[in-house]
Formats: sequence, structure tokens, C-alpha cells
Amino acid sequence: MGERKVLNKYYPPDFDPSKLPKGKRGKHNEMKVRMMLPMSVRCKTCGNFMYKGTKFNTLKEDVAGEDYLGIQVFRFYYRCTKCAAEFTMKTDPKTADYVMEHGASRNYEPWREADAAKADAAIQKEEEERGNAMKALENRTLESKREMDLMDTLDEMRSLRARHAGVTPEQALAALAREEFMAQKRSILAQRLDSDEEEEGGGAAGAAGPSGAGLQQQQQQQQQEPAARPQAARAAAAARPGPLVKVVVKPKRKAGADDGAAKRQKQQQEEAEGDEDSGAGGLAGLLGDYGSGSGSGSGGGSP
Repeated sequence: MGERKVLNKYYPPDFDPSKLPKGKRGKHNEMKVRMMLPMSVRCKTCGNFMYKGTKFNTLKEDVAGEDYLGIQVFRFYYRCTKCAAEFTMKTDPKTADYVMEHGASRNYEPWREADAAKADAAIQKEEEERGNAMKALENRTLESKREMDLMDTLDEMRSLRARHAGVTPEQALAALAREEFMAQKRSILAQRLDSDEEEEGGGAAGAAGPSGAGLQQQQQQQQQEPAARPQAARAAAAARPGPLVKVVVKPKRKAGADDGAAKRQKQQQEEAEGDEDSGAGGLAGLLGDYGSGSGSGSGGGSP
């Protein structure tokens, strides 16, 4: 049995490749090629959209009389997948792209306009610098300044990232809560300022010229003010903080030292009481002696 997948073929000894029949090509070197759509297109006959990457069996041919710097331009023939209408496109070596010829239209691609604008700006810049050295120097200065600004911005972003690298989620949440609290506080202060301004505006309008009911309301307020003043004073006194009290904490003494001091104090009191008793006794003795002396003297003088 022969080999199913033949890799080597038999060539007879008298084989001459120049005698092989050659395939015939058309006038413009046509050949069938299987390729994919290089862009998304829309058929002009039926309106069907064919997207980039769709595979087709196409016919390729050389475009007679068209080239770019010696590079040959090719044309491709496609057929719509829905209505089988023919549409063609050809290569564009100048922009390394394809150009639609007829039968279909290319879908809008926004990045193509940006690329075209950049290319036009570069060409215009080269034309300006071609015969003007000062313009070229100015453009180089601006370019170097822009690069320096970009480097500074990059360094700042790196330092900021390094600073935030050590921040924990808890710290980030605390910072967000603090920012929210400060925003609420600012809004409350703004509301208070607005209310104060409205009250001042109302007072100025009342002082300009109250009339009728306004006068009566003013008189009622003046009558109610004396009764409300004591209550306001009491409320202010209650809200006012009290005087500061200084607290002195004495160091604790040891138990043995306290007992010795108590004993010494008791002894001093006993000695003081004894001195008082002795002094009273001496005084009584002196008084007794004086009385006895006076008695004897009076007795001796009597008959």
C-alpha cells in the first residue's frame, strides 16, 4: 500500500523543468489572493457593514502607471457578503494604508484625523525651520522647556506616590472623614453668615422707617424685654464656666512616722497641762501663806 501523505515525489532521469507548462496571467498580472479587510467598510449598494478582519477571496492586480518612489500600487477586488456587489480598494504606499475606490465607503475613524493633524504640524514645522535659524532655535528652546516641565511633573508624581505608599486604608478613611467634617463645618458657618446678613438687612430696613404694625410690634418687644432680661442673665450665668479650683495633693506619710508624731503631740499636751497645774498650786500656796500671815498679824495686835 502506498504512502497516504506523500512528501517526496519521483522525478524521472529525463525530467526537464523548462518544458513544464506555465500558467497564464492577465494583462495586469492578476492573481487570486485570500486576504482580510484592512478596515471596516459599508457597502453602497445594500448598506451592509463589513468589519475589519473579514476574510475574502480577492483578485489582485497591478495598477498601471501608478507608483510611489518606485513602489508598485496594487488593486484588490472584493464582493459584498450580502448582495455580492463588487467594490475595490488600492494600496497607498505614501501613508502605508489603503484607499477605497468605488462600491463601498470607509467607516469613520477618529484617530486618523489626529494622526493627520500631527503629520501636517510636523511638515509645517520643518518648512518654517528650513530657512530660518532663529525659528529653529526658538522651537528647540520650547521643546527643551516642555521636556523639563514633563520631567518635573514626573518627579512630583513619583514623590507623591512614594508618600502615599505608606498610607494605610484606615488613615485614608480617617482623612476622608476629616475632609467631610470640615466641609460640613464650612457650610454651617456660611449659613450662619447668611442668616446674620439677613437679620442685619431686616434691622436696617426697620430702622429706615417702621410704620403701623411695625411700630406696634416694636412696642410689644420693648415691653417684653424687661421680663426676658433676668431669664437671659440666669441662662448666661448657668452657661458660664465656674471658677477654677486648685487641688493640692499632699504626699502620704508612713504609718510609723504618723504614730511618732501623734505620741510627741500627746506628750506636749500632757506637759502643758502639768505646768498649768503646778502654776495654779504655787499660786494657791502663796495666797494661803499671805492669808495666814495677815491673820496672825491681826491676832497679835488685838488685846
